[in-house]
Amino acid sequence: SAEFVEARFTVALPAAGRSILGQQATQILVEALPSVVQQALVYRSLDAQAVQRHLNTVEDTRALRSMLADQGLVAFVGEGAVLPRASGHTDVPMDASKAIKFQPPASLKVSFSLPHAGPVSGMGIPAGITLIVGGGFHGKSTLLQALQVGVYDHIPGDGRELVVADPNAITVRAEDGRSVERVDIRPFISNLPFGKTTDDFSTPDASGSTSQAANIIEGLEVGAKVLLIDEDTAATNFMVRDERMIKLVAPDKEPIVPFIHKVKSIYSELGVSSILVIGGCGDYFDVADLVIMQENYGTRDVTAEAKALARPNPTALPFGKVRERVPLRESIQAVRDGDRPGQEKVSIGGMSEIRFGDSNIDLASVHQIVDKSQTRAIGDAILCLRDSLMDNATPLNTLLDRLTDRFDKEGLDALAPNKFVGNYARPRRFEVAMALNRLRGAHFKQR
Repeated sequence: SAEFVEARFTVALPAAGRSILGQQATQILVEALPSVVQQALVYRSLDAQAVQRHLNTVEDTRALRSMLADQGLVAFVGEGAVLPRASGHTDVPMDASKAIKFQPPASLKVSFSLPHAGPVSGMGIPAGITLIVGGGFHGKSTLLQALQVGVYDHIPGDGRELVVADPNAITVRAEDGRSVERVDIRPFISNLPFGKTTDDFSTPDASGSTSQAANIIEGLEVGAKVLLIDEDTAATNFMVRDERMIKLVAPDKEPIVPFIHKVKSIYSELGVSSILVIGGCGDYFDVADLVIMQENYGTRDVTAEAKALARPNPTALPFGKVRERVPLRESIQAVRDGDRPGQEKVSIGGMSEIRFGDSNIDLASVHQIVDKSQTRAIGDAILCLRDSLMDNATPLNTLLDRLTDRFDKEGLDALAPNKFVGNYARPRRFEVAMALNRLRGAHFKQR
């Protein structure tokens, strides 16, 4: 606030069995902790220039992201950005002396004026259907991953400070084995064997194509505006069917309508853009508005070349309806076998798992969670939704609107009233919805 900064954190106290070791705890709380606070939170102990640089970076990033829509863009990659990471398991940037800094193609170069940095230039990705193509190991997925976390602000030195994306962008992939509960997947899948319908589809063990269809529908249900898809993690039969396969397996015998036939209507009917990494299927040239090629981590606009290879009249089908669902309050329980009635337990197993009573919510395929404190907040957000917002009549999208309003007004205190929790980070509405959708035992009804 304008008056003070409140910092919350957890302190692990030394113990022997179930007893706290008093003298050692005293040293931590009375000696070590005040020193940490003095060094970390008192302004005169800090590097004033570093503090100001951090504030300026965040304010510039947020300003840049807020300007995208007015320019008809869904993403921006700043000139000179360092996109590669030091390894696949860290957010630390690659050594700047080894990394190839991003240079925008002249045809896609746009400029903005930021509050602190002033004029900046980079590549603007317009709304519509964008392909990122190129050979293996040339930087396609690296670019997509940078856009994936462009919904968040970055610290100075990250290398991606000026890489931003529409805040309503979600990453979508196939997810074999996930449960699906009462989702209308007819826009992509229908005409199942033995007359099974898909307008109210549930399964405890979805296939790759079915899970990807459900992931897209569920994202659209709660307000996604950009779909980020990497063919490496997508179901092949969901993305495309070639002409020879169509001749062998007649369309009336194939339940799946490939994404390629719906991607244009997703944009034209719903206003939802798609950015796809495509390395092995030129059919997508037919539907693309923009084609970017990654070559040795350099970026070229090859839209004209791709369109010269495209077929003139691609098949585009109407998308269909996205049906709202209502979560049923009484089905959401975090009780464990053997615990006393009314006692519930929610904990996390790292960044990609929530232990919700006896159920484990697997978030390994939810790629836009970036800190385990978000995971912890998501678990408690599900309880908050159930206890104070669900009424078995309000659709999930509206419930998430209300949760967002509550976060804006009360902060994350809304998740744990009258408690002081030191290890929350604010999640997006999309990841809360994704966790709830993966909670086995949670039930919905359609509207």
